[in-house]
Amino acid sequence: MLQLILGGARSGKSRLAEKLASDSALAVTYIATSQPLDGEMNHRIAHHRARRPADWALIEEPLELARVLRENARADRCLLVDCLTLWLTNLLMLDDAERLAAERDALLQCLASLPGEIIFVSNETGMGVVPLGELTRRYVDEAGWLHQALAEGCQRVVLTVAGLPLTLKGTAL
Repeated sequence: MLQLILGGARSGKSRLAEKLASDSALAVTYIATSQPLDGEMNHRIAHHRARRPADWALIEEPLELARVLRENARADRCLLVDCLTLWLTNLLMLDDAERLAAERDALLQCLASLPGEIIFVSNETGMGVVPLGELTRRYVDEAGWLHQALAEGCQRVVLTVAGLPLTLKGTAL
């Protein structure tokens, strides 16, 4: 089953995804897309590490998400990807439109063939005002297009607000 958990900053999306992964009764592999590039991100990473169960495997991959999913998806495994918008940011910062398109397309093309449980976490960024800068507008646009395409291929899509899940597609939680 493919699931997409969306929400704003501190909405409870990662906590919900982690609960779903734990409740799956499968071996869990956490795929982290963040890069510890500053003190604040180091703090966020430490917070996420501290609350994850010790028996979960960890893969840190900032760019080649489709490859990691293909290599690690198994019928008896749950992969939790946190988060897609950080992955997208990493690709945007390369300033290589072809690489971004290739990685995004590879992700979307591999979804239907992935066995097991896959849970994607991503920030919903398109509900506010249109950003002023070109890069931030491109980020919001790319994230919106990615979410639409991914939601189409997922069996369940959930929006979290104030720690509460709102099921947009599929069976309610």
